[in-house]
Amino acid sequence: MIVALTGGIGSGKSEAARQFAALGVPIVDADVIAHELTAAGQPILTEIGHIFGSDTLNIDGSLDRAELREHVFNNPAERLKLEALIHPAIHKQALKQLADNELRLHPAYQILVIPLLFENNRYSGVADKILVIDCDESIQIQRAMARSNISESNVKDMIKAQVARNVRLDSADEIIVNDGTLAELQEKVIRIHKKLIRTCIVSK
Repeated sequence: MIVALTGGIGSGKSEAARQFAALGVPIVDADVIAHELTAAGQPILTEIGHIFGSDTLNIDGSLDRAELREHVFNNPAERLKLEALIHPAIHKQALKQLADNELRLHPAYQILVIPLLFENNRYSGVADKILVIDCDESIQIQRAMARSNISESNVKDMIKAQVARNVRLDSADEIIVNDGTLAELQEKVIRIHKKLIRTCIVSK
């Protein structure tokens, strides 16, 4: 079984994924794949430099992620160019990792972390269940500002650019409300994990 884990910016997707990983669940993370594909020396990074200009690259040849984010965020046409370049490669690598995990590990289930699950229809039909990590918008803003050192207005713009919170919640098979402590999140992840294991056993 493949469980798509998603949520808005600052909801705590990465921390939830770490908790599932600590329980032995294989994790395939689209953001991790994106960082790997845009590491120095990767072909896609060269393409980014050609398409969006040398300002998007640091002196050492690595990606200036802040510059690229600023460049495409307020320019829909440029954002579409970036998505057309990188999303197919991320999708291909994610499917490969899922298949490799299945062959090597035979897990009861695995987690596919897709921040833009509802904004990107490439993954329709891939996941058996959707798990949404949710929290109040004010908490999202605080976390995103602290994590990425970006302004409150930028975070709010990012939230607006993502699918509405109610759409995610209405589409979820499972929801973890992550508005408390790390210990509380751990307890909720364990509870969902046990439920998913039971589901896998019943389905067999």
